[in-house]
Amino acid sequence: MDRLQELKDLLATFEKDFVKFYEKGNKSAGTRVRKHMNELKRKAQEIRKEVQERKAADGGAPAAEGPQE
Repeated sequence: MDRLQELKDLLATFEKDFVKFYEKGNKSAGTRVRKHMNELKRKAQEIRKEVQERKAADGGAPAAEGPQE
């Protein structure tokens, strides 16, 4: 569950800029929000790759969920 905590910590660091942009209308904070969202996207992609690698390492057992992406 370390990955979940990483995501929570990452989001917490974004909070000030979100407030500045959405509540106070600070355009510079909006630029930083976009940068933060790109960082979040990279982290999510990293986690998705890790999940796929771990699934593959388990011998390719069939998934209990719906169709793959």
